[in-house]
Amino acid sequence: MLGGIVEKLSEAAARHAARLDVRDREAAERWLRLAAALAPRFTHVHRDAVAARRRAGDRLGAAVLAQRFVQRFNTSADALMLLGEACVGAFRPHDALQAYERVLQMEERADAAMAAGHLYAQRGDQVNAGARYARAFAAGGGPEALQANAKALKAAGDGSAAERAIALWKQITGREWTEA
Repeated sequence: MLGGIVEKLSEAAARHAARLDVRDREAAERWLRLAAALAPRFTHVHRDAVAARRRAGDRLGAAVLAQRFVQRFNTSADALMLLGEACVGAFRPHDALQAYERVLQMEERADAAMAAGHLYAQRGDQVNAGARYARAFAAGGGPEALQANAKALKAAGDGSAAERAIALWKQITGREWTEA
């Protein structure tokens, strides 16, 4: 019963923040933080609070706030995804990669695997990038994941595996492969 009341208070604070957002962003952010503090589980309110920090130009503050949410909701894959996104925005790719890898330890998610793959590729680790893209494809990431996998495999020097990935991509999409 008490949890339901607290959840309703959290939603009311979030609605009030939305109404204030146009007139007074600082006040809206304070209300969002209140809503996030009251929320008994990880919800859109937490995403909105981090987004408000980003809109205020405080990328590092957004990452710190997302880290607080992960500490509170440490079994939430969505909270970890938010942390990864916030860390990428704060130019902390190592921390973002750790968050995405923790998500993948919890569950197979195409978005987490793709994000991890992109970060590995940025580091020049094409082998791990290819492995994450393959996981993304297996988790439902679609042709985009398969295309990224083929490119990473090719960059890693595994031409035969890259050709198999390209052939599968062609079969799925019905299009011709072009290097782009």
